[in-house]
Amino acid sequence: MSVYRRFRNRIRIGPVQVGTYYDGRGREMHTAACTAPRCGFSADYHDRSAAELAARTHRCKA
Repeated sequence: MSVYRRFRNRIRIGPVQVGTYYDGRGREMHTAACTAPRCGFSADYHDRSAAELAARTHRCKA
């Protein structure tokens, strides 16, 4: 069963979306996820700048 996350402060950088959410322990986390078909890239970060850097440097293999 997956966790429902309520994202806020979302931006789109190319095909990658970056969003902020609170994890189960109340810490602020940031995620970068690619929306291209068959890509499957997503990662969680503690810093917003790290998530945005991952979004800017991501290259889809699909």
